[in-house]
Amino acid sequence: MSDHARGDAAERFRRLIRAHGPISVPQYMGESNALYYASRDPLGAARESGGDFVTAPEVSQMFGELLGAWLADMWARAGRPERIAYVEAGPGRGTLARDALRVMGGAGLAPQVHLVEASPALRAIQREALPDAQFHDDPASLPDDVPLLVLANEFFDALPIRQIVRQTADGEGGWRERMVRLDEAGFAFVAGDRPMDQVVPPRFADAPAGTIIESNPGAAAVMRELAGRIAAQGGAMLAIDYGYGEPRTGSSLQAVRAHEKVDPFAHPGEADLTALVDFHALVEVAGEAGARVLGLAEQGAFLESLGLAARASALARNAPQRLEELRAAHRRLAHSEEMGSLFKVLGLAAPDWPDGAGFAG
Repeated sequence: MSDHARGDAAERFRRLIRAHGPISVPQYMGESNALYYASRDPLGAARESGGDFVTAPEVSQMFGELLGAWLADMWARAGRPERIAYVEAGPGRGTLARDALRVMGGAGLAPQVHLVEASPALRAIQREALPDAQFHDDPASLPDDVPLLVLANEFFDALPIRQIVRQTADGEGGWRERMVRLDEAGFAFVAGDRPMDQVVPPRFADAPAGTIIESNPGAAAVMRELAGRIAAQGGAMLAIDYGYGEPRTGSSLQAVRAHEKVDPFAHPGEADLTALVDFHALVEVAGEAGARVLGLAEQGAFLESLGLAARASALARNAPQRLEELRAAHRRLAHSEEMGSLFKVLGLAAPDWPDGAGFAG
């Protein structure tokens, strides 16, 4: 897709709204991200690289190595099943898979590789990194006759959210879906016409006017599919993303372009639109689907419990010239002021699989 076509996304939304009225937040977010990911590799460590953001696997090989070791440990303690599949949702450049599979191979684990990826541009890059991988548009087509070892790093945050806003606190007006309209300045939020009170959880019954609550039907559907597969077929999963573990209110929609936060309405189709992941909701869905929830941990604490510091020291001993680079990567991945606290790790397993390292209790 050309730069011109991407730039026309804003005009396409304008025509749509003028013709049919306001569009929903998930439609705006979903179509914007579909255009964005379909045509580019968004990853890059700096503005000069042409990328818009960097993920943990690109920060350091240590991230993928430790997750690969976690999966290999689960596999070994589950009895080392001979046939098994490695599944990654939203695999980026294939860096995480490559690092994780290298460690798994050292432990004697050589799984089938299945990548859930819809972007043609990213599939081309992933195919170079992982030539034996099989691709899937969504988890529904994953194999159903083998245990699954699943990683989903910064996957759920890009799935379209739905927002509902309370108009008044006295029952007059109630809750409405938050929509996107046009005004003199451009795109803007507006409350829709249809009452949405029936979908609001009881815990928000006394919320004041102006309260916004978010949900993510797409994330719930993907988690239900993956957790249900794991429960039925065996296996384990780690979902890593920035998000929260207890119910909360407020809009978390944001956009990133060239490593800077920008107005979500400024560059549709040319910026990465994301939202905080509601891990509380994902835990509920996974449990309902039959998977066993191992726990929810902060990324920093989780990686440290798996030996991040020791791995950094070992790499530095073998390559002293990389000492400062490794120290910086260690801090980026684990420090509370970097990715360490904001990013969470959710662990799941089949009912008859073992507990996973890194989850207290």
